[in-house]
Amino acid sequence: MLNEIFEHQAELNKRIGRDTESLHENFDPQKAGEWLNDYIAAASNELEELRDCTFWKHWCSEAKEGKRFTIHDLQNARVEVIDLLFFWVSMAQCVGLNVDDIHNLYMQKLKVNHKRQEDSYSMIDKTEADNKDIRVKR
Repeated sequence: MLNEIFEHQAELNKRIGRDTESLHENFDPQKAGEWLNDYIAAASNELEELRDCTFWKHWCSEAKEGKRFTIHDLQNARVEVIDLLFFWVSMAQCVGLNVDDIHNLYMQKLKVNHKRQEDSYSMIDKTEADNKDIRVKR
C-alpha cells in the first residue's frame, strides 16, 4: 500500500511541477534542497493546523476548564494527519528514499530508539553518535 501512495504522490508532485522521480534519477542537491524546504514549510503549516484541532492555548477558557489538549475537531485532525503524509512522502522523495529504504531505515532507527529506552535515555547525555551507522542499504 505504501508503494501505491508513493506512486500517487510522485504523480501529483509532477503535476504541480516537482518531478521527484526525475530528481531521483538526476540528483541535483540545490533543487532537492529547495523542494525539501518548500515541503518542510508546508508540513510545518499542517502541524499548526493539526494543533488547532485541540485546545492548546493555556489561556483559553477550555484550557481553564481542564480541557487543554482535548481534540475538539477529530474529523479535521484526521485530514490534517493525511495532509502531513502528503508532505512527508514528498520529503522522502526529495532525498531519494523509496518504500524499501524507509522500511529499512525505520527498522534501524527503531533498534536505536529501543536501546535508548533500555539505557534510560537522557537529554543531558544525548549525542547523535548512535545514529551514525543508520544508512540506506542499496
